[in-house]
Amino acid sequence: MADETESKRTTRKKSLGTRIVNILAGFHIACVCLLLLGILTWLGTLEQAEHTLLATTKKYFSYENFFLFPEFNEKTIPIPIPSGFWVGLVFFFNLLLATILKVRRGVKQIGVLISHCGMLLLLVGAFVTQVKSERGNMAIDEGEVSDVAQHYTDHVIEVSETDEGKASKVHIIATKYLKDLKPEMVRLFRMKSLPFDVEVNDYHQNAMPLPVETLDQAQLSGVELLDGFVLDGREPDQKEAERDLAGCHVSILDKDGKKLDRVLLSSACVHPASFEVGERVYTITIRKALWKMPFEVQLDKFTHEFHPGTRRPRVFRSDITRLEEDGETEKVIRMNHPMRHNGYTFFQASWGPQDDPTATKFYSVFEVVKNPADHWPLVSLIITGIGLLVHFVMKLVSFITKQMEKNVRA
Repeated sequence: MADETESKRTTRKKSLGTRIVNILAGFHIACVCLLLLGILTWLGTLEQAEHTLLATTKKYFSYENFFLFPEFNEKTIPIPIPSGFWVGLVFFFNLLLATILKVRRGVKQIGVLISHCGMLLLLVGAFVTQVKSERGNMAIDEGEVSDVAQHYTDHVIEVSETDEGKASKVHIIATKYLKDLKPEMVRLFRMKSLPFDVEVNDYHQNAMPLPVETLDQAQLSGVELLDGFVLDGREPDQKEAERDLAGCHVSILDKDGKKLDRVLLSSACVHPASFEVGERVYTITIRKALWKMPFEVQLDKFTHEFHPGTRRPRVFRSDITRLEEDGETEKVIRMNHPMRHNGYTFFQASWGPQDDPTATKFYSVFEVVKNPADHWPLVSLIITGIGLLVHFVMKLVSFITKQMEKNVRA
């Protein structure tokens, strides 16, 4: 009797664990996740008409948000929806558990297993893209060459040593040390190879330097004035985050902590601020982060056409030459036809000047994406397709074989 009671308790415990696993691997969770991903994609597509692609993607599919509130006709819908990143993560573990625990083993199910592996690879690729991909833009005038892309949102502080008025050595305070700074925070950066340190405060993700003569006495109250300018901190642009221009105040300190100089920095400023330490002159600026391409791009010609009587784009085309050590390659980048090479993808994003109908020389703006999982979706779709084809063929062969056996018996 005691053995039976213990057996029932063990069975009850196992049943509880089994029940939890069955819920996590259940088909109903997969259906909910797929429905939510479909809704998020639909809402994001609608919202993209009023926002940029970058802002919409960050809002709907970033790991930084657990929930979001969709917008429609510039009105916020007060219904929280989970972010696509976390929905995809739940779907990944649901599919993984289902593949391990629910799919029957055997030759007959090989096609289903292959398809599940393809879908898992697709979700892993989405995760890698979200975490590891970099996005920026590259603007090139016709006839010009560039091998540098500018990050959309990340800023860096650049300190340069000068020699006869030219930068001889550059020191970078990286984005990761600035991202979490708030206006009320102060952060000291010890510059080991320089005779001074840099202290940053009043950092704003979006700010504009305003000349003092444009402000009244009330606006000047309680703000710091440097070189005839004040730093006007603003809310980050939620619709077009790439338009944000960072700004901050910087103190130059000697190694004992004594203040040598104080400057205002803004990425809206074209020229860097300069200061002297001893007999040496240094410059300091804040700007969008840059990343170098392993090849150069030359814009040979830009062509644009609109549908007759409208400003709707018909053709935006950039004829370019890709310059590498082993030679040159001519390519065409146009809408929905990017150039992929060496881990980078170049999309036709914009062009100019758009407000000058008499212009004869144009520039082209490419969105540059570095994504280690760029080809994973294609590979995963091929794997999934092969799995479904194998499963269909095996079912078809099984059906035909059974029908032939029935005819023989008859």
